[in-house]
Amino acid sequence: MQRQFRLRSSADFERLRNEGRVWRHPFLTMSVAPNALGHNRYGFIVSRRLGGAVVRNRARRLLREAVRLSMPRLKPGFDITFIARNEIVGQPYSNVKGALEDVFKRAKLWQEEG
Repeated sequence: MQRQFRLRSSADFERLRNEGRVWRHPFLTMSVAPNALGHNRYGFIVSRRLGGAVVRNRARRLLREAVRLSMPRLKPGFDITFIARNEIVGQPYSNVKGALEDVFKRAKLWQEEG
């Protein structure tokens, strides 16, 4: 994912934690807050409680790839963080992608192809 689309500073993560609207799924928690940019920025949080480095990196890669492929269908102008939950461990990509689409639709960020 390109640098301009990533949330990097702790202040951004803190703002989302305090001001963001939250949607939950068994695999992940998504927090969304508007930004003043013409594009979305994404942050990924994967706790050590999920497992070792291999498990955490796999969960992070699955989330990142699903978001990257969903980006053209999302409404612009939001900062979004994803917090991986224990149930994501061992899930195939198709289940993670379905979970992301579900929370995007509930948050009304998903634009149907038209």
